[in-house]
Amino acid sequence: MFALDLDELEALHSRLRLFSLNGRNLYSFREQDFLPTGESLHNPSQPAGSPATPGGLKARVLAHLADRGIDLTGGRVMLVTLPRVLGYLFNPVSFYFCFDRAGQPVAALAEVTNTFKEMKPFVLGPETRQGAAFALRTPKYFYVSPFTDMDVAFDFTLRVPGDKLSVQIDDYDAGQRTLTSTLTGPRRALTDRTLAWFTFKYPFITLKVITLIHWNALRLYLKKVPWFAKAARPDAQRDLYRPHDSLTPAVQPAAKS
Repeated sequence: MFALDLDELEALHSRLRLFSLNGRNLYSFREQDFLPTGESLHNPSQPAGSPATPGGLKARVLAHLADRGIDLTGGRVMLVTLPRVLGYLFNPVSFYFCFDRAGQPVAALAEVTNTFKEMKPFVLGPETRQGAAFALRTPKYFYVSPFTDMDVAFDFTLRVPGDKLSVQIDDYDAGQRTLTSTLTGPRRALTDRTLAWFTFKYPFITLKVITLIHWNALRLYLKKVPWFAKAARPDAQRDLYRPHDSLTPAVQPAAKS
């Protein structure tokens, strides 16, 4: 995982030979891959916020938070995510940690992506802060796994990264925890040497992630674990970007009289 200060993307592009911003490289970061708030929102639960924001990813983050009453003017945003590896990208979830101009954490954002490439952001505002972490339990209304229904709740515990990363997202169904998922790891300097070593230690990491997701889904299916069809409850899938064709059926031609 990369932890990127969105104000330092250009500097990283200039400093690192194995990393590029909005271009091709072994590792590349393209701002349009993240938080596409300029696009239409599928099945919104509330009126649309600000129109498309000019500028890069950080401008979109600030506008998205401002629509929810969170002023991040003069602050910084750290994004914890996977970049493209040899051009291929898949992130089950990316985390934005947002700080005010004094350096205090004020909000977090979890951007969840499913295997259909649909994307849904979850905002954890100042009211969810618990010390050095943000915690929120909220219905997901999003198709993430065929083995969990759409109205299962996500329970986020996002600890502000320091020397280590430690985040947890659990599933709750009718008040009972049904799944625990954690992501932890130590901090390492972002250098070409580190990237070269991790290329051998974790080869094709984004491809490995998507492959293991499908492999484990197959194992669950063969064990006859009950599953939910994506098209079965389209109205329960709300507030997401880049909807799959299953949610936007083609318009049938009008019958001739």
